[in-house]
Amino acid sequence: IGMHLPEVLSVEEIDSLIAAIDLSKREGQRNRAIIETMYSCGLRVSEACNLKLSDLYLSEGFIKVEGKGSKQRLVPISPVADEQFGYWLQDRSQLDIKPEYADIAFLNHYGRQLTRAMIFTIVKRLAEAAGIRKTISPHTLRHSFATHLLQNGADLRIIQQLLGHESIVTTEIYT
Repeated sequence: IGMHLPEVLSVEEIDSLIAAIDLSKREGQRNRAIIETMYSCGLRVSEACNLKLSDLYLSEGFIKVEGKGSKQRLVPISPVADEQFGYWLQDRSQLDIKPEYADIAFLNHYGRQLTRAMIFTIVKRLAEAAGIRKTISPHTLRHSFATHLLQNGADLRIIQQLLGHESIVTTEIYT
């Protein structure tokens, strides 16, 4: 059985996806922080949804991610994603946050945790606004992250660690 290669976006398509975000809208800065963080850290959508403020070490340049099977890993965050996160945290402080979601990084306008479905909708709408014709999902950002690292000479073992793959076989799909 042949392996299916995942859909990836070019760097230019990632840039156009980000450029399609309307920062004048209430959710614009949040969406920019989500896209930048998911792409620059290679996050799964569930990892982005469950990201906690207490797991952000922005001044040190990394975040702690809880992946599949409650496995934790440290992932560097890009300076751009770090900056966008800072802007989002300013906007976030204006929300009426429900106490049980106080430590959740990405919230909706009701002060509750974003769902996987909502992040999927955000990515779909941005792709449409950017004129991207590929069938993409939030996971496409993760695939693009890994592919771009590999194309720029990163070691497959490092990519495996960044993605939180238990087996190198899972990471080898990018080769």
